Amino acid sequence: MPKSLVIVESPAKARTIERYLGKGYKVRASLGHVKDLPRKRLGVDIEKGFEPTYFVLNSKEKVVKDLRKAASKVDTIYLAADPDREGEAICAHLKEILTDKKLVAEAESTNSRPRKKKAKAKAGKTKKKKKTKKKKEAPKTIVLDVPPPIKKGTKIFRVAMNEITKRGVQQAFENPSRIDQHLVDAQQARRILDRLVGYEVSPLLWDKVKRGLSAGRVQTVALRLVVEREHAIRAFKEEEYWTIAANLSAAEPPAFDAKLTHLHGKKLEIPNQEESDKHVAALEPAQFVVESVQQKERRRYPVPPFITSTLQQEAARKLRFGVKRTMVLAQRLYEGIELGAEGSVGLITYMRTDSTRVSQDALNEVCGLIPERFGKDYLPQKPRFFKSKKGAQDAHEAIRPTSVRYAPERVRKFLSEDEFKLYQLIWTRFVASQMAEAVFDQTTIDIHAGDYRLRATGSIPKFDGFLAVYEEGKDEARKAEEEEAIEAGRLPVVREGETLKLSQLKPEQHFTQPPPRYTEATVVKDLEQKGIGRPSTYASILSTIIERDYVRKQQGKLYPSPLGELVCDLLIKNFDDIFDFQYTARMEEELDEIEEGKLPWHEALDEFYEKFSRDLERASEEMENVKAGLPTDETCERCAKPMLLRMGRHGLFLACSCYPECTHTREPELDVRGTDSDDTTPESETQVCDNCSRDMVIKRGRFGPFYACTGYPDCKTTKPLAARGRAATPVPLNENCPECGGQLVEKVGRYGAFIACSNFPECRHTRVKTLGIKCPQCGEGELAERRTSKGRGRVFYGCSRYPECDFTVGHRPVATPCPQCKAPLTYEKQQKAGAFRYCRNKECDFETPLEPAEKLVETPTS
Repeated sequence: MPKSLVIVESPAKARTIERYLGKGYKVRASLGHVKDLPRKRLGVDIEKGFEPTYFVLNSKEKVVKDLRKAASKVDTIYLAADPDREGEAICAHLKEILTDKKLVAEAESTNSRPRKKKAKAKAGKTKKKKKTKKKKEAPKTIVLDVPPPIKKGTKIFRVAMNEITKRGVQQAFENPSRIDQHLVDAQQARRILDRLVGYEVSPLLWDKVKRGLSAGRVQTVALRLVVEREHAIRAFKEEEYWTIAANLSAAEPPAFDAKLTHLHGKKLEIPNQEESDKHVAALEPAQFVVESVQQKERRRYPVPPFITSTLQQEAARKLRFGVKRTMVLAQRLYEGIELGAEGSVGLITYMRTDSTRVSQDALNEVCGLIPERFGKDYLPQKPRFFKSKKGAQDAHEAIRPTSVRYAPERVRKFLSEDEFKLYQLIWTRFVASQMAEAVFDQTTIDIHAGDYRLRATGSIPKFDGFLAVYEEGKDEARKAEEEEAIEAGRLPVVREGETLKLSQLKPEQHFTQPPPRYTEATVVKDLEQKGIGRPSTYASILSTIIERDYVRKQQGKLYPSPLGELVCDLLIKNFDDIFDFQYTARMEEELDEIEEGKLPWHEALDEFYEKFSRDLERASEEMENVKAGLPTDETCERCAKPMLLRMGRHGLFLACSCYPECTHTREPELDVRGTDSDDTTPESETQVCDNCSRDMVIKRGRFGPFYACTGYPDCKTTKPLAARGRAATPVPLNENCPECGGQLVEKVGRYGAFIACSNFPECRHTRVKTLGIKCPQCGEGELAERRTSKGRGRVFYGCSRYPECDFTVGHRPVATPCPQCKAPLTYEKQQKAGAFRYCRNKECDFETPLEPAEKLVETPTS
């Protein structure tokens, strides 16, 4: 019988550790948290110093029973959750559920019980019962029927493993410790802070805007970043400027470009074409003479190994992985991968860290690998040590391979495609961080042409160094700068005083660009720079604002939704201090101080709640009521009265302020996405999966065509042909309206495509868009795609002469005659086995699968 019980978080981790520890240990998984605050109430007694009330999670009752049963049979218990604040809190709760005599869980909500059928009223008894107001009852709890607590004398230890390898696990168990209460307090303080904001601000949004909305202490700040960037893009006004380059030739090739930089010793700015033409005219007769030549050796040093934020940023840039997906894949690599005969092995160290520190064993191993794999010139004279950013907790090492001997090509066959891509990124970044610097020969030539000064810069690689393995991805601005430098290329050998021959002057017009939209990577980067959030929180922050539909992700870029903008503006206006960037960063510092034992957690919460309660009281009185309507500059087309912006069950809409006398409503024409011709991606272009970066293909389901990821079943991402949140632009037709003579346009509505007059709302002429196929039943009308008005809007095809002709069919008709019975139409059908075309004639059995090239590609209808 095993003498020790080890409790970890996940079954995968449990299997790996059990193999390393041997027969004397039994390893069980808690499957994450076992206790939490109540689901439907605050669960924090503010009057009693923010005392929290924790319950055993209803979904973990069986897990708790099994753990208590297993714990009663051993002498020693090791709590081995992840080595961070969250893991420490899980260990503290595990200790409680193993030692407490009585365990309490929340009773199931009475609202979730099935309703009883109402008894039929007896004849002659129509008297209604008076409704009595039910008193609010305190939430009911239940005492769990679980095995008794562990026996007296059982020892409980905490073990923290930075890597799930045989060496890492054995070292952790050789040096067990106790639960760090400061870490537990820091996690509890964060949990209570988030609960206070979420449970006290969210009901305010329900009352003023719409039920079901949520607010969060850090999620609102992240949303604010995206919204303020969108405001900056809309407010941006482009400015014209010009550059002039002179293509010059020296005595030796090649010809090169030199950029005009100064006039009369001052930096030259060229605002328009008129100024540009003036400078070009002055330069054409000038003599171009080499003023100075500078040659120097430039060294480029490797970047540090990954921390959590840089891993998320680089995976987004290079692999186009979302932050959440990156962390899910990293968790698998950390917990263990089956490597054939070697069994399960953790391939990377713990992936939630803000430290660039690396252990001496890992340094020795990588310094032994570099010369044998790349050559001795690629190994620097001494190992590199990188400084962590200010305020880093430095609790764990950087993210690195547990052993560089597990080269990507060696483990590739055991990994999924996405796991391999991420592991290769981590492996190459770590190896490159300990390699020699890259060396370049850089030449700068300064040229004078009368009163003008020009400059040409070229760079030639001399030794690739770490670039032989890895080069860091760049954000848009840095990437453009470096590409420009690379284009300069090699310069000829020139001497001071040498006269150069002018081949051509190249004036070029430019326009200043608006700030780029955020991506998940750049949001994480900005949050980190501002000191907001911590390694374990970035993924959940981003996934929350996307799942709440406050932010929409399109082609990797983040756009605030109308709802997101509205909620953000209301919260910032009424809680400007709580959702301030600097204040939120200061709260993170206080949580770090709690973790270090420098600040009691009650004091931090007292200081926060004093300010928060004042804001809450003021906001409940002063926050604008969107349900009642917000005034706008729009006027009603019917009665010319002002329109109000309101929130309905289907989102924001404009309604006449004279309701109910005037019932006119319409969708608001809000520039919420700032889309323009350069930012819109035609549906015919290749679509990329926002989740895993693979290409997407058009498929057809029961509700019409849609984009699906080619990585299915590993990635099940789908999206409609018209990207979510982007309205389809009306397409002009070469046809005039029969009622007013205006131009007809094709639009997309809730029931599919239709033809309408461009003079709407003055002219309301509409008609169904048809497929151009005659109805097989009446021979007069044409078949059109339609959607049902109820349920999920199922697609079907019917005659345009409805209700005179009631022909309908559920599968798409094709104007291709049946090759067997010569019926004028055949039909396409999609099933799990694939797409095929068939004949509807009951006496004909024609059926043929559709080739990939034949699959439907059509105008979006949803």
